[in-house]
Amino acid sequence: MKAHIKLGRIFGVAVGLHYSWIIIALLVTLSLRSQFAIDHPNWAASTTWAIAIITGLLFFVSILLHELSHAAVAKLRGIPVRAITLFALGGVAQIEKDAADAKSEFWMGIIGPIASMVIGVVCLVLAWLLGWSFAEEPGSPLTAMFMWLGYINIALAVFNMIPGFPLDGGRVLRAVVWWITGDANRSTRIASGVGQFVAVGFILLGILRFFSGAGFGGLWIAFIGWFLLEAARASGAQVEITERLTGVRVGDVMAQQFPIVDANANLQTFVQEHLLPTGHRCFVVSEQGRPAGIITPHEVKAIDRARWPYTTVGDVMRPLESLRTVSPERPVAEALEMMGREDVNQVPVVQEGKLAGIISRGHILRLLQTRAELDI
Repeated sequence: MKAHIKLGRIFGVAVGLHYSWIIIALLVTLSLRSQFAIDHPNWAASTTWAIAIITGLLFFVSILLHELSHAAVAKLRGIPVRAITLFALGGVAQIEKDAADAKSEFWMGIIGPIASMVIGVVCLVLAWLLGWSFAEEPGSPLTAMFMWLGYINIALAVFNMIPGFPLDGGRVLRAVVWWITGDANRSTRIASGVGQFVAVGFILLGILRFFSGAGFGGLWIAFIGWFLLEAARASGAQVEITERLTGVRVGDVMAQQFPIVDANANLQTFVQEHLLPTGHRCFVVSEQGRPAGIITPHEVKAIDRARWPYTTVGDVMRPLESLRTVSPERPVAEALEMMGREDVNQVPVVQEGKLAGIISRGHILRLLQTRAELDI
């Protein structure tokens, strides 16, 4: 889940918006405007719109605080956090690696619902201080805003504690099973299975509500269930991949022979004489007889075709010093994790300061396919 709109950095963590956030933000604002207009027909239209927009924005701020709490605990436990992205179903903190122990997993999972619960209680207290009571509807726009934010954040906390991996409650369940069994992979499989069961329940409930007249609300519940189902399945598949790659080093899988192209060749020549005839996805760029970088179709596509004859491979290559590299002794699972984190398909393998090979997702995929065929 990558951000399309960058908002900046908070405590060193990049914060951004996925395009789908715009759609849900619009729907939330329209829904709030409609609800406030029905509950408070005496409000002016401008007041209704203003309080709906402000409430919607503060709701997403509370979601951001929820995700920041995850990021804060992860950092305290020594786990890097790459970014936080708000999207249609809420937010996601892109934590670069899994927790190393059950205790870290537990606190990383439970802190989000705790943060949402605290925000909800604080908002309800503010509404009460402004004169609202449980027995009556809030009178002022400010009171109505805090009341709605209070209830929705408490509901968010409760929802996230549903033991459906990868919801926060599912991560807490995984941590508890991990602590009892001492087996991280087994705990992930159990949490993933429970998550899939919960997700199917959401889908069935959503379909039932849709045909019972709930309309869009029912479809939304079903969509949430589908999203959770895919995420839970992916978590289970990740465990299988990790187990199949256990004991395999980068040096066992990397390609020691790799195609080389001169840095002074223009892109037109590179495409016609190297890229298209061979179908190779990654080339090592040679500069004065030494490896200087790599070039893939991704770098070529970024250049307008009319400029290919006047642009050299060296102009667009990714220099080795700017790339993340791995050593031949590193586990293949770590290299695959790095590729996913950095969103790259190939990683140079460096030993004693020299290029020893290239490892790609394709190399790892072929290994997995072979092991799956032999059931190893």
